[in-house]
Amino acid sequence: MAVSRPTPAHLSATPADRPVYVIGAGPGGLAAAYALRARGIRAVVLEKADEVGASWRRHYDRLHLHTTRRLSALPGLAMPRRFGRWVSRDNVVRYLEKYTEHHELEIVTGVEVFRVERSADGQGWLLHASGGRELTGSAVVVATGFNHTPRVPEWPGRDSYTGELVHASEYRNPAPYAGRDVLVVGVGNTGAEIAVDLVEGGASRVRLSVRTAPHIVRRSTAGWAAQYTGVLVRHLPVPVVDRLAKPMAKLSVPDLSAHGLPRPGTGLYSRVNEGSIPVQDVGLIDAVRKGTVEVVAAVEGFEDGKVVLADGTRIEPDAVIAATGYARALENLVGHLDVLDARGKPVVHGARTPDNAPGLYFTGYANPISGMLRELAIDAVKIAKVIARDGGRQVTRLPA
Repeated sequence: MAVSRPTPAHLSATPADRPVYVIGAGPGGLAAAYALRARGIRAVVLEKADEVGASWRRHYDRLHLHTTRRLSALPGLAMPRRFGRWVSRDNVVRYLEKYTEHHELEIVTGVEVFRVERSADGQGWLLHASGGRELTGSAVVVATGFNHTPRVPEWPGRDSYTGELVHASEYRNPAPYAGRDVLVVGVGNTGAEIAVDLVEGGASRVRLSVRTAPHIVRRSTAGWAAQYTGVLVRHLPVPVVDRLAKPMAKLSVPDLSAHGLPRPGTGLYSRVNEGSIPVQDVGLIDAVRKGTVEVVAAVEGFEDGKVVLADGTRIEPDAVIAATGYARALENLVGHLDVLDARGKPVVHGARTPDNAPGLYFTGYANPISGMLRELAIDAVKIAKVIARDGGRQVTRLPA
C-alpha cells in the first residue's frame, strides 16, 4: 500500500508547493485522490485510522452492497468479477486496499484533522491536525463519510438503563445473541438486515421497533437491480418519481399492514429527499410475514429496567440494538466557516464549492437513490476537473 511518511509537525509552503488535502481514506477520499492524480495534481489523503476503508472494516459481517458490482466501482479500477454481483464487506475492503496500491495514492494514516480554516495569506487552507501539525493546502476535499459518528437518541431514562444497549455500529454477527430476546430499534437498511441476521442466527425472539414505516423495494426483480431504476429516475421531478413508484411497489411488495408495516403515505422519492432511503429487501418481507421478526411501536424511553414503547407497551428484552443512524459530525471541523445547514449537512457537495469558502469541497454526505459509491465516483472526477481548471498555479503538479 502506498503510504507516505508522516508529515512534519509544521509545514510551511508557498502557494505553488501546496498539495490538495483530502480528509478521509474511505471510497470518496480515495476516488478524489485518484481523480486529482490523474490530472497531474498532487493529492495527499489524511486518515485518522491506521488503514484505508476504516468504516467498512467495522460493518457487520453479513453486509453486502445493495448496489451492483459494476455500478459500485471507483474511477480507474473495476471491481473483480469474482466478487459477484453483490459485493461483500470484506471484498469492499480488499478493493479499497487494491485501489490505493494500484494508483499509488499518497496516504498518511494516523493523522486526524480537527479544524480547517483559511490560510493567513488567503490563498489556501490551513489544517490543524493531531500531533500539532499545521498543514497548508491549495484546496481541501472533505470526505470523512456519511456514517461518521454513531447516533443514539437521548431517550428518557437511557442513562440509567442497566440492560444491554448497543449501537448497531458495535454489532458484528448474531453469535452473542443466540437464544436471546433482542429488540432492534430502527428500520433502515441496517436495522432490517440485522433483524434478519438475528433470526437466522438463532435469537429466540426478534422485535423491530418502527417509528415511521419505510418504503421497501426488492433489491432485484427478474435480474433488474433496483439501483438501475434509481439511476434512471435520479434527475426526474420528485412528484413524477413518487407517482411511478406507487404502482410498482404494489406489484412487487406485499401489503404488510396487518403485520405493523403499512405502506407509507409519503412518496418514495419525497422520502429520499428527506434523508430516508428505501429498505432493500434481503429477507425482511418473509421474516415479517412469518412472524419471526415482530414489528412493534417506536421506543419512547426506558423505565424501571424496561423499554417503553409509543403505544404504552413495556417490554424487557435481553438486549437492545439501536440502528438509529449516524451523525456527520462536521461541526468542529468546518462549522465555523458557515458551510453547513441546520442539520449539519454541507450546503453544497461535489464539484460545487461554497461561495464563502472557495476551494473547499465535500463528497459523500448524501445517500442518493442511484447508489452512494456510483455518485462518489462521479463527484470525484468533477471535483478534480474543477480544481484543475480553477486552481491555477496554487496546486502542486506531479512530475510528468
